[in-house]
Amino acid sequence: MNKGKIFKLAKGFRGRAKNCIRIARERVEKALQYSYRDRRNKKRDMRSLWIERINAGTRLHGVNYGNFMHGLMKENIQLNRKVLSELSMHEPYSFKALVDVSRNAFPGNRPIPAKEGLASIL
Repeated sequence: MNKGKIFKLAKGFRGRAKNCIRIARERVEKALQYSYRDRRNKKRDMRSLWIERINAGTRLHGVNYGNFMHGLMKENIQLNRKVLSELSMHEPYSFKALVDVSRNAFPGNRPIPAKEGLASIL
């Protein structure tokens, strides 16, 4: 890369990293490495967020995430995790219908018994 391109990419950096070519080149190279890495990490983080949201939604109806997804797979319902997480947050009745379909498809999807009274403390 030429100097102009380096300084353009280094705009906004602190200290000599924005106006000293040697330091700017090192900082820009490292910044590009971070951006490459974090574009992949962003996908990983979003997937885990979707899974957490789906799990929270399914547990409200007495099913855990793994059994819910297995039931959907057995019923050949092909909704991705992003759509399922949106449904769990914004369309609770539609999501409950999916949970019921999943529960009927997979016998391991029995409701998780809710503890009440003194038993919940212990």
